[in-house]
Amino acid sequence: MSLFPTPELKDQPPRERILLTAHRLFYSDGIRATGIDRVIAVSGVAKATFYRCFPSKNELIQAFLAYRHEKWMDWFTDALRRHGTKFAGTDALVPVLREWFEDDGFRGCAFINSVVELGGTQPEVIDIARTHKESMAAAVATLLPPSRHRQKDAQAIALAIDGAIVLAQGAQRPEGALSSLAHILRALRAA
Repeated sequence: MSLFPTPELKDQPPRERILLTAHRLFYSDGIRATGIDRVIAVSGVAKATFYRCFPSKNELIQAFLAYRHEKWMDWFTDALRRHGTKFAGTDALVPVLREWFEDDGFRGCAFINSVVELGGTQPEVIDIARTHKESMAAAVATLLPPSRHRQKDAQAIALAIDGAIVLAQGAQRPEGALSSLAHILRALRAA
């Protein structure tokens, strides 16, 4: 099961078929490893249709990241709400991330992966990733009690989340990443 399932492609208009295909392939296989010809073949559109919808791969990459941001943030805020009924404040973060890390389709953070792959050649990818990470930190801030350090604490927690994502991506099981994140969260609460 995947937290971010791809809707049935045949029911979608060409632009959506291309975007949904790119989302699946870019996230699972990598952006550089996925050529335009493969996106065209899997989405089932003609080459001319592809270029009418996305004049360049860079535009498709930006659309992919915008789509991923929307889907991931929707899932993240919903998961925080769902797990927040059982766990108070930042305690909800570990079960939320466990849900994602244990997902069959988990391949790390699409934004971290994209910056690693393309950040040196496509600065707009860095800007998009920065915006995504700011949104994630803003969602984390809603879990914290009001204080003058709330934003800084949320940024620190977001950084710890990113570290847990990278650790979980390279691990066979996410337990080490989750227990380290839980330790950091306890230490921040105690400080």
